[in-house]
Amino acid sequence: MNDALRIVPANDATWDDIQTVFGQRGVAARCQCQRFKWTEGWWEHAPREVLAAELRDQVNCGVPGADTAGLVAYLGDEPVGWCAVEPRPMYGRLLRMPVPWKGRPEEDRNDPDVWAATCFAVRAGYRRRGYSYALAAAAVDHARDRGAKALEAYPMITKPGQNITWGEVHVGSRNMFVAAGLKQVTHPTLRRVVMRIDF
Repeated sequence: MNDALRIVPANDATWDDIQTVFGQRGVAARCQCQRFKWTEGWWEHAPREVLAAELRDQVNCGVPGADTAGLVAYLGDEPVGWCAVEPRPMYGRLLRMPVPWKGRPEEDRNDPDVWAATCFAVRAGYRRRGYSYALAAAAVDHARDRGAKALEAYPMITKPGQNITWGEVHVGSRNMFVAAGLKQVTHPTLRRVVMRIDF
């Protein structure tokens, strides 16, 4: 078994592998990476099975060359991580949230050439190994290779000793995006920053 980490577009992964990363319990399993896709009221009350069906349509598993909603990381043959990354207008709720746009009134929220990396999940048993850092770097390459003019992210600021639950940092940490080459463009709240790389 080859233990090198490899990261592929989700349409080159299997649906079962994506669900293995999300697991059966916790934030990722419940959300199915739909929080930034749909209105808050709908997302909060939708059954997991409905959210999973939405994601399944978005990832296009097994459809070579199709548009897809993310990346899947493998350690050898084991699926270990997920990153949601695609054109920013695909995230309807994100476009309606005030925080990402604070201090950027001129930004065209609907620009399809700006992509966003919105969510990360690393499978239980494989966390704290730097796989989110690798996924963030892969998201940069993925967006660039598909013609994006920029990639944004909206991470949380984490500090040593600070009590932050795993669910809070599903958007990633500032440090992992800095390592991937993104720069901070705004700091709209005490713990939230907007990061960006222009290609």
